[in-house]
Amino acid sequence: MTTRYPITELLVTGGCGFIGTNFIRYLRTCRPDWQIINLDCLSYCSNTENLADLENDTHYTFVQGNICDQALMEKLIGRCDGVVHFAAESHVDRSITHARPFVDANVCGTQTLLDALHRASPDHAKRFVQVSTDEVYGDLPLDRPDLKFTEATPIAPNSPYSASKAAGDLLASAYHHTYGLDVIVTRCSNNFGPYQYPEKVIPLFVTNLLEDKKVPLYGDGKNIRDWIHVDDHCQAILTVLEQGAAGEVYNIGADNEHSNLDLTHAILQVMGRDVSMIQPVADRLGHDRRYAVDSSKMLHELGWSATHSVWPGALETTVRWYVDHQTWWERLKHSIKLAGGLAE
Repeated sequence: MTTRYPITELLVTGGCGFIGTNFIRYLRTCRPDWQIINLDCLSYCSNTENLADLENDTHYTFVQGNICDQALMEKLIGRCDGVVHFAAESHVDRSITHARPFVDANVCGTQTLLDALHRASPDHAKRFVQVSTDEVYGDLPLDRPDLKFTEATPIAPNSPYSASKAAGDLLASAYHHTYGLDVIVTRCSNNFGPYQYPEKVIPLFVTNLLEDKKVPLYGDGKNIRDWIHVDDHCQAILTVLEQGAAGEVYNIGADNEHSNLDLTHAILQVMGRDVSMIQPVADRLGHDRRYAVDSSKMLHELGWSATHSVWPGALETTVRWYVDHQTWWERLKHSIKLAGGLAE
C-alpha cells in the first residue's frame, strides 16, 4: 500500500478560479479533516460565489492576497504542510494582447512562492505542486496521431501564456535541484466542467447559444485538443500531492482528443442547434495545431487514470450545468469585455 504524504493543512492558490474551486470542493468531500486555506487575489476570472457555501465551514479559510506578496506567502506557507499552486493568468488570447500580467503572475508569483517555501521550510518538509499545462511542450503535427508529449519532451512554448508557465515550471524544478525543495510539476490537458469562466470555449459556446448568438470558431477548426473533465484533474492532483515523487513531472490527460470543429458540432448537437450558428473568425496568432499528452506515467507509477471524461456524456453533463446555472454566468460574462473568439 502506498504511503500518503502527510497533510493536515493545505494552501491552495487561486482557489476561486475554475480548477481551484473544483479542487477545494473535491477535498472537502474526500479529505474532510484537512484544513484548507484558499488564497486568491480575486482577479477578473475569480469568483467568491463559487465557494460561498463554505463560508461557515471550520475547515475552510479564505484569504484575499497576491502571490507576489512575499511576507504574506511566508506567513501562510509557514502554517501549512503543502501548497497546490493553481493561481495563474491562463487565457492565451489575453497574453497575446498584453503579456506583462502573465509574467507577473506566472513567473514572478511562482518565484515568490518558491522563495517563501524555501524560507518557511528549511528542513524541506513542505510539499509544493506546480500545476501547469501541456501547452509548454509546444504543438504536434496533425498528421502524426501516434505522437504524444511525454514528460521527457523538451518544452517549446509558442505563446506568451505558455512561455510564462514554462518559466514557472523551470523555476520550480530549479528550486528542487538547487535547494532540495519537495517540488512536483504537473502538466494537464484542456479542462472542462462546472464553474469555468465563460471566455473559455465550452462555456462561451454554450452561453452564446443560450443567448441565441453565434459561436466564433477560429480558422479551419482543425486544431486538436485532449479534453479532460476537471473532476479527473482534481483526482490526479490529489494523487500527485499524496503519492508523487519530489522533483518529478507528471503529465495528466484523458486520451480524449477532438478537433475544435468536432467539439463545436458536439455542442451544437447537445444544444439542439445547427451549423448555421457557427461564425468563422480569423485564426489566433501562432495557434498551436495539436496537443496530446501521454499520461502513462500517472497510471504505471501512481495508479491514476481518467474516469470522468467519457465522451459525449461528460460534455452533455457540463452543458447542462451551464444551462441550469444561468444566473451564475450571466453576470460574469457581461461584467467585462471578453478577449476574443474561441478560447481553449
